[in-house]
Amino acid sequence: MVSMMKPSSDRKMNPIRNLLGLGYWVQGFRCFPWMAVNFFLKDGLKVDPSTLQILQNSANLPMVGKPLYGVISDAVYVSGQHRIPYIAVGAVLQAVSWLAIAIFSKSNISIFTMTIYLLLSNLGASIVEVANDAIVAEMGKQLTTSSKNSQSSSGELQSYVWMASSAGGILGNLLGGLAIDRFSPKSMFLFFGFLVALQFFITIAVRESSFNLPKTPNVGIRKQLSELSAALRKAEIAYSVTWFAASYTVIPALTGTMFFYQTEHLKIQSSVLGISKVFGQAAMLLWGVIYNRYLKSVSPRRLISAIQASMAVFMISDVLFVRGIYRGMGVPDSLYVVVFSGLLEVMFFFKILPFSVLIAQLCPPGCEGSVMAFVMSALALSLIVSGYLGVALVSYTGVTGDDFSKFPIDLLIQAVSTIIPLYWSYLIPDGVKCKSRRKEE
Repeated sequence: MVSMMKPSSDRKMNPIRNLLGLGYWVQGFRCFPWMAVNFFLKDGLKVDPSTLQILQNSANLPMVGKPLYGVISDAVYVSGQHRIPYIAVGAVLQAVSWLAIAIFSKSNISIFTMTIYLLLSNLGASIVEVANDAIVAEMGKQLTTSSKNSQSSSGELQSYVWMASSAGGILGNLLGGLAIDRFSPKSMFLFFGFLVALQFFITIAVRESSFNLPKTPNVGIRKQLSELSAALRKAEIAYSVTWFAASYTVIPALTGTMFFYQTEHLKIQSSVLGISKVFGQAAMLLWGVIYNRYLKSVSPRRLISAIQASMAVFMISDVLFVRGIYRGMGVPDSLYVVVFSGLLEVMFFFKILPFSVLIAQLCPPGCEGSVMAFVMSALALSLIVSGYLGVALVSYTGVTGDDFSKFPIDLLIQAVSTIIPLYWSYLIPDGVKCKSRRKEE
């Protein structure tokens, strides 16, 4: 009897897995045009490290509006659907922005117009992510409550989409590293524009009714905002989100400066940077597999704290790298960039998987999209503030595109800042509290 019912459950999940797999894969593949953006800004528009990092972080401002997109997605139905239409709209916005950058002549592209197009692209991406995250949260809760083994099923769908995104990132970075030396950035923008246009046509061909999503009443935006506010006032959610956001905010991001250090000072080839990012995305994929198989039962507090501490260790390693310690030991700069830099770059996001599973379990029914969107919005705002702090730090210490003598000091400050949130890790619920919460529900 059980064996006869299992295939039926799998068939119900197939349409969801297919759409989510495509959506998260495309979002992971976004690193392909963004690699071209970095080189286009540096070589084409001749921006300095601080300006590059400001543009990188400012382009993420639409991500801060995710709670609004989540509330609208939860409350406003379009033709009886409240997820598929938003995925389609987001895909269109991305296609328009990337195709516009690719088609317009270089003389018509300035830093201002480039910023506008990148903002439009990230607006579309954020809308897609909100809708996809809401589907994952809804189905994750449904699987948890309907499965006898809720411990194994609670993070299964989250792990699946995590791996889909990582797979897209692996291919995007691999192709990006190879293409940047063979094709112009505009060609890469054009290719991705056509890809998200294809995603749009595939999405509109799917009916949301085939997903068998949990039915929630259409309560309107005002009611949805009220429910979101009530959810965020719950101590478990409020404390967790506060710590999660603060754990990123206090770390001054130095990605733009490190990019210039590797490409201008060390003369690392773009193909090596591409391989480095592929290595990082492969680590993300492996992390999803390891978490799904072995770590779902580990206390979220212990797991997230361990990731935070590991980030600090890798940052201290970066200090040794910039000081030339590894070079003196015979380790090539390119090898360090591929392995350690690639791993540290994605380690920033390792916390998202266990934290998203935790929030999905704590999230009240009916406002999954709003709560998950708020979490991602808080993350986006934290990363933006982190980027601005990094710009302020390198400006204060006098690090420029030609002078990296004080860069090790910046990296050491970054490592110390990463350790600070560990003193407040008690704000994250542990496994016992999560279980008690599920029993109460």
